[in-house]
Amino acid sequence: MSSFLPRLLSAVRRFGVLLAMLIGLAPLAACSSDDRLVIQTATGSYPFTVEVVDTPAERQKGLMFRQSLDKDAGMLFDFQREQETSFWMQNTFIPLDMLFISADGIIKTVHVNAKPHDTTSISSQVPVQFVLEIPGGRSLELGVKPGDRIEHPRIKKTN
Repeated sequence: MSSFLPRLLSAVRRFGVLLAMLIGLAPLAACSSDDRLVIQTATGSYPFTVEVVDTPAERQKGLMFRQSLDKDAGMLFDFQREQETSFWMQNTFIPLDMLFISADGIIKTVHVNAKPHDTTSISSQVPVQFVLEIPGGRSLELGVKPGDRIEHPRIKKTN
């Protein structure tokens, strides 16, 4: 009987460590799908790996100072609600396409090949909740047009 208590305590400790590890990994599992996005066009479905930014500080920095961006990578800006928004390319070293997207995932406007370091304002022209920045010229390669759809866990699906 005296060896039972130490074994029980050891098992409880191991369980506690395992539980702590699982709890610590839970946020990573919950966020893992947030980095996948699909652009649906008339020419097909195109998966992208994206960074999601949804705080004012993250949105302000965006892709500034980056020297490269993989062809199927991008940054998804989530403004939490629909609003007119505008971007510029100050301190941005790579050309970008900007897809302005409504809360239901419909692409409203597309700006192709924003010029690095250009401080000219690029407007959504209409209220949007999301903006997807991808490598410059990529939207032309994929045939992206207003009316096409974006699929992402943050975007509400409509029937």
